[in-house]
Amino acid sequence: MSQKDQFTFRRAEKEDIKAVLEMIQELADFERMSDGPQLSEQELIRDAGLDGGPEYCQIYVLTDNATKSSIGYAICFNSYSTWQGRSLFLEDIYVRPAHRKRGAGARIFREVAAIAVKLGCRRLDFHVLSWNPARMFYDQLGATNLTTTENWHFYRVEQQQLGKLAGELER
Repeated sequence: MSQKDQFTFRRAEKEDIKAVLEMIQELADFERMSDGPQLSEQELIRDAGLDGGPEYCQIYVLTDNATKSSIGYAICFNSYSTWQGRSLFLEDIYVRPAHRKRGAGARIFREVAAIAVKLGCRRLDFHVLSWNPARMFYDQLGATNLTTTENWHFYRVEQQQLGKLAGELER
């Protein structure tokens, strides 16, 4: 059975969000950040525009055609590069452990790449923990580690600091 026949990759629907949240927690547990996920099902539905509101992210699921169960997901969003224009950021990609080594991860990654191409994006950006063995997987798929090649570092400003910075405008 070909990879194309084993799996179905599609846009998530409201009914998929419970399974997606379960997989988000599985990924957080794997990343040793079990307390990280703080989204509710309703927030994820809202942010994916599945309730008819604005879309802040796109959620995709990979289902096993034999069992019809969700075995993986990807969450991405549009971003922009002042050097290259349109780009896509892959926030999460995950395949449940029991379904790894079947080509499911490669299928999701290639599908997301195809979405980026369809959207006219010139690049796909994502980050990976330094100890994650999936780094070799991304290398094999042709991804470039910018920390190594260009010495870029990934930064974040958390909610409390965002509020502090915004509050400084009022002074």
